[in-house]
Amino acid sequence: MASSDAGVIVLGPDDNCVVAIRPLAAGETLWLDDRALHVAQPVGLGHKLARRAIAPGERVLKYGAPIGHATVPIARGEHIHLHNLASDWIPTWQPR
Repeated sequence: MASSDAGVIVLGPDDNCVVAIRPLAAGETLWLDDRALHVAQPVGLGHKLARRAIAPGERVLKYGAPIGHATVPIARGEHIHLHNLASDWIPTWQPR
């Protein structure tokens, strides 16, 4: 696991996002991957932040699995949510 402080957790070694393990304030500085990570917006418990810059169209990985793709550029430390992420999930269950 990458080095981190108690503000976020890295769920998979190849993930390009991290998960907040407590509410994070805008402007807060955390240490991740031996580098400062500046929290751009307030982030709630359980929400995602970019571990590194993510380009539009690039898949966002959590637990090593793609959970969607970026719809706009996402900077390191920026909140990842519905405003900048589109789901890649395809429904497989069909009601009868």
